[in-house]
Amino acid sequence: MTDAPGAAIAAAQAPQGVARRLRWLAYLGWSKLTLRRLLWASLALVPVAVLAAVAGMDDVPVFLLSVAALVPLAWLIGEATEQVGEYTGPAIAGLLNASFGNAPEMIIALFAVENGLFEVVRGSLSGSVISNLLLVLGFSLVVGGKGRIARRSAYAALGMVALAGLLFALPELVGGPAAHERLTAIGIGVAAVLLAIYLVLTAWSVVKEAREQRASGSSGEADWSLRRALLALGLATLATVAVSEVLVGSIEAFTRASGLSELFCSAVIVAIAGNAAEHGGAVVIAARGGVRLASEIALQSSAQVALGVIPAVILLSLVISPMPLFFSGVEYLGLAIAVAVPALFLLRGRTARWQGAGMLAAYAAIVAVFYAVM
Repeated sequence: MTDAPGAAIAAAQAPQGVARRLRWLAYLGWSKLTLRRLLWASLALVPVAVLAAVAGMDDVPVFLLSVAALVPLAWLIGEATEQVGEYTGPAIAGLLNASFGNAPEMIIALFAVENGLFEVVRGSLSGSVISNLLLVLGFSLVVGGKGRIARRSAYAALGMVALAGLLFALPELVGGPAAHERLTAIGIGVAAVLLAIYLVLTAWSVVKEAREQRASGSSGEADWSLRRALLALGLATLATVAVSEVLVGSIEAFTRASGLSELFCSAVIVAIAGNAAEHGGAVVIAARGGVRLASEIALQSSAQVALGVIPAVILLSLVISPMPLFFSGVEYLGLAIAVAVPALFLLRGRTARWQGAGMLAAYAAIVAVFYAVM
């Protein structure tokens, strides 16, 4: 027998619940639209930052302008890559994402290598891994709340980052910090091994994705023409090169003026700026109910940097200024925490807001340690 009063209450509450959900979805749609407009408008910061540097403005505002300009550029590279992928198919789209997804970090690192700022290079790259695993993933879980993740994929990504961290420590353990030439030689071998692993895994992932796409028969729909997407990708990459050169040229003066260390500026400020658009995208996806996808973005991005970008920078430094492969003790500590905390929280394959809060607390603690070791 049906409970009439309960049914009546449920019937009365149902339209309210639907209305609340519709309002929430409308808000998210408005927020996404507003964010896109803001990112488009903030591209104006790119010429402003470059002109400020050319005009000889003080390095502190130049650094801050260049950091801010990197955010819309990173977003535009990601947007253009996604649009090109709609025309090329999943296989080439995967390669494009792997190649251009971390373009800002790579370009900043190579300019820093050219200027001999090895601490900035290592700080920005290790900070990128740490922020992806704790800051992005943490915010995504706080916003997304309860859900499930692809546990096998998540632990594979965490395992790759852990493997990279262990191999990063190998040159220093074998060669010793004072043995510069030996340290560099061992680092080249480690970087080559890691990059080879990354390329094999990327190729396997792209082939697998292509097969699944053909089996499902689904296809994407581009919002831009192919010409527009390629033009945007090329211009955004060139602009990133210009802004990165300005940023690297002003970072030393900024650290002196602000009293912050190069490690803190690179591992926290530069790392967050280089990933800001990707970070925001993951959080928006999580807010729309895509906790699983948002977690994949954060975890796979960290694995890409650890296995792909860092080894590539080490090998490319050979033609610029050979850079030894080693990190400071605080960076190793940060990487260890960044792997251990998500591995512990995601053990059951389920997500909750308290887990995200725990990851954000861990990230705040690491930032505090980076600040303390100045």
